[in-house]
Order: sequence, then structure tokens, then C-alpha cells
Amino acid sequence: MMDQEHPQVYLITPGEFELSRFSDQLGSVLDGNEVGCVRLALNTKDELEISKIADSLRDVCHARDVALVIESHIMLVERLGLDGVHLIDGARAVRKTRDALGKEAIVGTFCGTSKHDGMSASEAGADYVSFGPVQSTTLGDGQVAEINLYAWWSEMIEVPVVAEGGLDIPAITNLRKVTDFIALQDEIWRKDNPSEALTAYIKAMTSTG
Repeated sequence: MMDQEHPQVYLITPGEFELSRFSDQLGSVLDGNEVGCVRLALNTKDELEISKIADSLRDVCHARDVALVIESHIMLVERLGLDGVHLIDGARAVRKTRDALGKEAIVGTFCGTSKHDGMSASEAGADYVSFGPVQSTTLGDGQVAEINLYAWWSEMIEVPVVAEGGLDIPAITNLRKVTDFIALQDEIWRKDNPSEALTAYIKAMTSTG
């Protein structure tokens, strides 16, 4: 798609964190940087814990006009007042999720390196499609979402595309003209100062060089 001059930031939370500390940390990051969306991506399957965390982070995000989506838990979106859901299984559940949540909710999905899954997801009503990782990692099956995939998508498909996984400054510099969102997680949260780390990534996204 790529209507804007440079990608927007799409933040992904750590899988585990201490809530009061992270709420303050997230608020600081959002206050210091322009962020388009935050994804709550928790390891826990405890509904009460998820609800408590979501309530807190929703308030942090919405106070700053930033959308908050939750990973996978479709049934919690409306109950917790969230903006939508991020699916992790490609196109499989997009249409069903769209029907369940309605047209106003954000429905995005991760499609790995599969152009076919991405196209099917967009046809089924996804608001965005994410591909990744953009570089080889020791996790997963070793497949990589090549820059040509993002370039083709941005040229041919209206649905916004997200790059996630294996990102660093050089990768972002290469991707900044062919992706709508850059999704960052450990890339900033493992740093001593996540807000400063994000600022450095944004500089790479917005560089005109």
C-alpha cells in the first residue's frame, strides 16, 4: 500500500512483564515517540491475568490515542474494550473473526513468508497482513520474508503490510520504502532505555538518505 512517506511504528509487548513497571515504561515510550498501534502478545493463558493486563495497557494506549490489539484472543476484544485482534495463523480465521467482531474492529494476521496466505487474508477482510522474519533467526523453520515480497505487496495490494521479526537498523533502512508498518518487540524492550532505542529505529524509518 505505502501511501505515507515512511512506515509507522507497530509495537509488540514482551510476552511477560511486571505490570506496574511496564505500564509506566509503555507510557514513556508512547509519550516520546509516534506509534500507530500496540499489540498485546502475552505468553500466559490465564484469562484473569490477561484481563488485568489488558485493562491497564488499554488505558495507557487510549489516553494517547493509540490502538491496542490483542494476539489471538478473539473473544476478549469486545469484553475488554480493545481495538481488535492479531491472528497468528494466516488467512484461516480471518473471515470468521471479521464476522464475529464487525467491520469496525482491527483484524490483522501473521502470514509468515507466504504471499498466498497474505492474499487470501486480505480477500477475507484483514485490515493488515504481516510477514516475517525479515532475516534468518535460530527460531522457526529458517524461512525469510525477502524484501521483494514487501515490494511486490506494496505495489500490488491495497491492504497495509507489516514487517516483523529479525529487524535491525540496516534491515529497516532497506524496508522503509516498501512496508507500511515496522513491528518492534525485543528490539526495544531488551534495551536499557526502550524509548531511546525506538527513537533510533524511527530515525532509520524516516531517513531520506
